[in-house]
Amino acid sequence: MRLFPSRRRPGFHAGDDLQAGIAVRLDGVRSEALETGRSRLIATALAFVAIFGVIVVRLIDVSVLDYQSPRQSGPAKARTDGIEMERADITDRNGILLASSLPTVSLFARPDDIRAARVDVEQAAARLTEILPELDVAETAATLSSSRQFIYLRRNLTPRQHQDVNALGIPGLQFEKGESRVYPHGSLLAHVVGMTDIDNSGIAGIEKHFERTLRESREPLMLSIDIRAQTIVRDELARAVAEFRAIGATGMVMDVHTGELLAMVSLPDFDPNDPPPGTDPALFNRATKGAYEMGSTFKLFNTAVALESGRININSSFDATKPLVFAGHVIHDDHAQNRWMSVPEILIHSSNIGSARMALEVGTETQRAFMARIGMLAPPAIELPEVGAPLVPNPWREINTITISFGHGLSVTPLQLLAGTAALVNGGEYRNPTLVAHAPDQEIPGVRVVRPKTSAQIRDLMRMVVTVGTGKKADVPGYEVGGKTGTAEKVGHGGYRRKAVLASFIAAFPMDDPRYVVLVMVDEPQGTKETFGFIAAGWTAAPPTGRIIAQIAPLLGLMPKPPTPPQPVAERNRDGRPATATSQTGGHDVAAFD
Repeated sequence: MRLFPSRRRPGFHAGDDLQAGIAVRLDGVRSEALETGRSRLIATALAFVAIFGVIVVRLIDVSVLDYQSPRQSGPAKARTDGIEMERADITDRNGILLASSLPTVSLFARPDDIRAARVDVEQAAARLTEILPELDVAETAATLSSSRQFIYLRRNLTPRQHQDVNALGIPGLQFEKGESRVYPHGSLLAHVVGMTDIDNSGIAGIEKHFERTLRESREPLMLSIDIRAQTIVRDELARAVAEFRAIGATGMVMDVHTGELLAMVSLPDFDPNDPPPGTDPALFNRATKGAYEMGSTFKLFNTAVALESGRININSSFDATKPLVFAGHVIHDDHAQNRWMSVPEILIHSSNIGSARMALEVGTETQRAFMARIGMLAPPAIELPEVGAPLVPNPWREINTITISFGHGLSVTPLQLLAGTAALVNGGEYRNPTLVAHAPDQEIPGVRVVRPKTSAQIRDLMRMVVTVGTGKKADVPGYEVGGKTGTAEKVGHGGYRRKAVLASFIAAFPMDDPRYVVLVMVDEPQGTKETFGFIAAGWTAAPPTGRIIAQIAPLLGLMPKPPTPPQPVAERNRDGRPATATSQTGGHDVAAFD
């Protein structure tokens, strides 16, 4: 066999060194084999380099060039790996998981199969209760020997329970695959997210309202809630309830331009992973279901309709020298000034007499029409089944006009108060509140309820309530908080209960360009040494409101501004710009009451 057919075989002659010739030929073979191996190694190395190069380029493309922020791309589906659940997840606006489903199994029995296999039901029941101690031996034995064809013994077993029951090998016992809803944050969002029943069907909150959507969609449902704000609001409400020995509280935060709710808390609450009985008061959502007389917070609406009517301007003044007697009723001020008061003073001092005289000047029909426009006469539109209807007087007489001016005689939900105030401060447009997140660039149309000029004046007045009026304890340096206190006696048998009140504070910030409104309502606070025994909203609801704003403002991207001295309320042009200024207190000191 020729190794090198292209070459001519060398000849040998007598005297030649035969061994040397063979060595030369072998050296040539080795050299060529080495060259071939080296070429193959180089080719293989280049192939590996090319493959790794493609991988590196793809990694850069995926992780860097194709990157999107979580808010833009949406949160990843929180699915159990390899298993599609029947119900979609629920997340907050930042993609934090609020509700999800886990695969589980349920234990059921077929009594006919148990009888056919001649199983000792007493012994089987005893062995089952060793693994599932919540079962009763006698009841389980009766179930296993019943005439029913199918009966559940235990729903949603743990993996250990599943394994241990299966290991018993009892004929007639079988397992059904399913899923169980879990709520990672427990009671934090109980009244928002709601819960499902044993069959994983929504029975409360978002779970019930979006029942069909959650079953049909494979993508998570993103709520407007920011769990950071939700945590802060709940912590401060719990602190207020404990400090003032209150029976409950509610609090909310809303974006004034979109209507998105960033927080909604109602105390007491419950853990949807282990819900209480259906009659437990913790299931009641005070924020959306309860209708209350909101007290002096309604003076914001009374002032707005007065300024909007054209009959009253910021310079108008009203007689508050003595109580107002009307149709056998006596209207008085808790801390009477006993003098004529300007529109700013009436709001700052929270004068019932001045508010009543303003309402009479405006008239019943104008007041009722305004309350309808600003959402006070119909249930609020919100994605929850637990929504209460307002209690509206019918007929709406002049005495109702008077009492409604200072927050009595018309009961509304706290959510209605929040949404109405947002319309007063955002330039004058009402937007329905929502628990579903909007796209960042989505325009939310609104319905105009007051002129920009009126809105600007209300903002000035709300700021004054905090700087020199009843809401001083809600002020937060650098955030220009404005607001209004409200302390409403609760209705009892035979009339109002003097020592049982709803203390509320409705706030907005920053008042030069409002972004958010905040509501805190404390139900039946008790006086303390620190409040000198007072239970009014300025002492009980304003402080937690200020603490909430101080904590959530930086989280929401609002930086504090240098403090500025209080400015007098200004007459405004039609576009809301200041015109001529008026005295904010008429030369009199302002007492911080209500």
